[in-house]
Amino acid sequence: MDQKRDYYEVLGVSKSASEDELKKAYRQLAKKYHPDANPGDKEAEAKFKEASEAYQVLSDPEKRQMYDQYGHAAFEAGGGPGGGAYDFSGSFSDIFDMFGFGDMFGGGARRGAQRSNAPRSGASVRTSIRITFEEAVFGCEKDLELNLKDICKTCGGNGAKPGTSPETCPRCKGQGVIVYTQQSILGVIQNQKTCPDCRGTGKIIRDKCKDCYGTGYVTTRKTIRVSVPAGIDEGQSVRIPNMGEPGINGGERGSLLVDVIVSRHPFLQRDGYDLFSTMPISFAQAALGGDIIIPTIDGDVIYELKAGTQTDTKVRLRGKGVPHIHRETERGDQYVTLVVQVPTKLTAEQREKLKEFNESMGGKNPDDTKKKKFFGK
Repeated sequence: MDQKRDYYEVLGVSKSASEDELKKAYRQLAKKYHPDANPGDKEAEAKFKEASEAYQVLSDPEKRQMYDQYGHAAFEAGGGPGGGAYDFSGSFSDIFDMFGFGDMFGGGARRGAQRSNAPRSGASVRTSIRITFEEAVFGCEKDLELNLKDICKTCGGNGAKPGTSPETCPRCKGQGVIVYTQQSILGVIQNQKTCPDCRGTGKIIRDKCKDCYGTGYVTTRKTIRVSVPAGIDEGQSVRIPNMGEPGINGGERGSLLVDVIVSRHPFLQRDGYDLFSTMPISFAQAALGGDIIIPTIDGDVIYELKAGTQTDTKVRLRGKGVPHIHRETERGDQYVTLVVQVPTKLTAEQREKLKEFNESMGGKNPDDTKKKKFFGK
């Protein structure tokens, strides 16, 4: 497995980057490597997921603190990051042991031996789904098919042929580790290593189960119903407990982490819980005002346009944005930029009427101006 890159390096920011700097860097990468902009490009998709994972960790103060202190190991111990969906059930002593210090200076080896066969949670499984822009705004349910490990029904998960049972490893006496001592300048140091005979399980299987080949697990194809909450955004994840890898020594299953990829909308752009769009209006509408129809994520709405509206005027439609993912009764707004369209083709009659209008407003006749320039030359 390739080693993960540093999250700060992935986003191209310093370790002291502010929240706004992180957000800006992620947006640029997400726009560059979005699957919709790079159809069929596996490398771009991988970079998009990498940037999303990095932003999910660094944009969360708690996760960022964990990452700054322990790096990727902080999340590997508990199932990985993903929109608040990571599991981190290990204690500080577990992390201490992870870096190789828990086995040293006395009782560490014995503590490790006691934990070796203790129940442990299974690893999390990560996958992804694509949803439409509307499904991200309003929420949806999706059926996801994937291969998952299950405990072998033939042997009940012990890996032994029916009618037989695993035996206690004679070398480590069922502890899963071998404790040994070394002489150093600091004195006698106790260390431990995984038992090579039972590979840390504490059990030896003489006759293996024919269905799982002694592993205790089989892989099955399952259909999982994923409930996507309203307001979810690009790069966030849905966590489904107890749908990951089976636990070890009777521990609970890990989680299923479903990364969400959101397809682009034809005219709406999203920023947080607000939506943005552009609305063309005619010259006459801008000058005279009146009711216009503006499309929103909820459907068309009627908006009363003020007379004399200038191009690039921005209007705010309250409550027409995205529902807050944790407070669905609250919604963002939609901001609409009005752009006055100047006609490019006019009939002779329309041209004459515009001339009359221009003169009535104190303007000069364009044809007279052209004549003066010609005779001036």
